[in-house]
Amino acid sequence: MKFHKYLFLLIFLLFSGQSASVHAQDSNPAIAAASDLQFALEAIAARFRGDTQNELRLSFGSSGNYFRQIGQGAPFQLFMSADEDFVFRLHQDGKTEDRGVLYATGRIVLFAPKSSPLQVDGRMDGLNAALAANRISRFAIANPEHAPYGRAAEQALRKQGLWELLQRKLVLGENVSQAAQFATSGSAQGGIFAYSLALSPTVSKLGTYVLLPEDLHQPLRQRMVLVKGAGETARAFYAWLQQPAARKIFEQYGFVLPVEAMK
Repeated sequence: MKFHKYLFLLIFLLFSGQSASVHAQDSNPAIAAASDLQFALEAIAARFRGDTQNELRLSFGSSGNYFRQIGQGAPFQLFMSADEDFVFRLHQDGKTEDRGVLYATGRIVLFAPKSSPLQVDGRMDGLNAALAANRISRFAIANPEHAPYGRAAEQALRKQGLWELLQRKLVLGENVSQAAQFATSGSAQGGIFAYSLALSPTVSKLGTYVLLPEDLHQPLRQRMVLVKGAGETARAFYAWLQQPAARKIFEQYGFVLPVEAMK
């Protein structure tokens, strides 16, 4: 009799613990966000917390890495990708509720830290001249293999005939935020990274930058989606991200909003 009593108690405690864990995750969901969103999303999340009293766990990194992690079952509830193709592929694999919504299009900048010999301009003539004069030894971009902003940087450099000249001088960030750190720290003479990061006062005061023309790379169409099993707080934040207050913050950080209502 005592054995059955203790067994019942053990089962009760086990399931109670699981229930509490699930509830905690639901009320404090993990959000996987592309690193170009670091400053914009932190500002948006602060407004969301103030309005709803709900907490979030924001993680920033490369979209390609998050794509792999979510595909392998990582417990993220919302994925904000810098490349919509990752969202489409996750949906095809049955990992997301739907194909998500386009929330913004990103832009890239050419950046030179203070005291750098690099003169920044939209068509990168200054970079070409600095390379010809052997005045560039290190140049930072995100890793094109898994970071959409790194891929856009590669496309822009190739289009201007500078990719081969820079091959041995590239410093690859794990994500675009790390590429910005390399470019602004003075350890590199320049770099290409997200406009949204350059607009931050923390970054902009460290050097000069210029917005690169959109025709130098394929559009950085950024899409977000709820992962299957997402809880109420993640759903509320997903909806909040599509409201005017959040859209205004995206604009403040240089993102181009969809012309039509998000869909």
